[in-house]
Amino acid sequence: MNPMPVLFISHGSPLSLLDAGTAAAYRQWSTALPTPRSIIIISAHWETPELRCGETSTHRELIYDFHGFPDRLYEQQYPAPGAPDLINTIKNVLPEQTTLPVEQRGMDHGVWVPLSMLWPQADIPVLQLSLPRTYSNADLMSLGRRLADLRRQQVLLIASGGITHNLRSAFLAEYNTPPEWVTAFEQWTMDSLQHDRARLVTWEQDAPHAIENHPTPEHFRPLLVAAGATYHDDTVNFPVRGYELSVLSTLSVQFG
Repeated sequence: MNPMPVLFISHGSPLSLLDAGTAAAYRQWSTALPTPRSIIIISAHWETPELRCGETSTHRELIYDFHGFPDRLYEQQYPAPGAPDLINTIKNVLPEQTTLPVEQRGMDHGVWVPLSMLWPQADIPVLQLSLPRTYSNADLMSLGRRLADLRRQQVLLIASGGITHNLRSAFLAEYNTPPEWVTAFEQWTMDSLQHDRARLVTWEQDAPHAIENHPTPEHFRPLLVAAGATYHDDTVNFPVRGYELSVLSTLSVQFG
């Protein structure tokens, strides 16, 4: 079998789930994807000191980690099966992990919002991994490289964050079109993904307007795991593109 692709999703606002156009774009994307045996997903919304696994049972309790949104979003469910078998599989490719703690934590909106649009039937087993805040950029790419072995076992690796994520500018500034500081950073990221993924390690120093787009880095860091999990001959595509509030890029990426 061909290896599974790797995805990076700019998950955007939870409201994207209620937007017919966005939901249709994700659904169209999913129809072009192979059906995975299971999914490993890392979200910007779960940072821990060390690598951890989320709940391993059926995902009956979601985390609604947002406020002031329509009631329908707080009623959303995504009862996908858990994937406890993946824990030993992950340990096999991360031998230095003498333990891999499991936290019976529900999926945050960086997970269930995009999964609800991609696979609304919720029938694919899902295991969430945390984003270790003690890992350097190089460590995150190394984590991706070792998880890449699971692609040949029909495991789909997904990283969920945001190509840009300046919420203050999104809510306080008024732009009719994306400003240059957003588009320049987005273009640098796309060029890096297509031609020189190694330079993502120094994105905070080298990308134009890096700190303006990411006052804190947690939404960009999952991309490093995804980029690390790629093979040299993977194609790079951008199945979903656009902006929310002009400064939040919805650019999502498929490798392979």
